[in-house]
Amino acid sequence: MRRTWLNARVDRREGLAEVRTLFAKELRLLDGVDEDAESWERAYEAVRNTVTLRYPDGQEVPEFLLHIDGNEAWWRWSDEPFSEEQ
Repeated sequence: MRRTWLNARVDRREGLAEVRTLFAKELRLLDGVDEDAESWERAYEAVRNTVTLRYPDGQEVPEFLLHIDGNEAWWRWSDEPFSEEQ
């Protein structure tokens, strides 16, 4: 599993505006994740149901955490699906 966070600049592209609100909600709830993890998990599930992270060869990444705030993004991924114990 990749544990290092990667960072990048986000350039506006078609479709980005439609997901910005999902990422804004996810980040807002992430700030209080210690008090209400379930709300953050639901918000992140909405992100995961909407966006896909792909390897350079085009295949989908099995598991990832992706955050976008303005024109900044940071993420990490796993080459294997997460188990319930993780």
